[in-house]
Amino acid sequence: MKVEEAKQVLRDAGFQVENLWSLPDVMDNYDCSEEEAMDLLEQTLTNDHVMETIWESMDIIADINSIKRK
Repeated sequence: MKVEEAKQVLRDAGFQVENLWSLPDVMDNYDCSEEEAMDLLEQTLTNDHVMETIWESMDIIADINSIKRK
């Protein structure tokens, strides 16, 4: 399966796939192995501060678009 096909499967299942990070994104900026790059991505994207910032941003954008929180 090609990447675009895989992304479509995920879209169809309700996932947002327009902003995905890859190993080259990390390895173009850091001197690390693929394993280290994946670990860096996982730790970064699951960091409590990052998660909190995403939810705060979602609240702000929902408010701007008059989408009410449950």
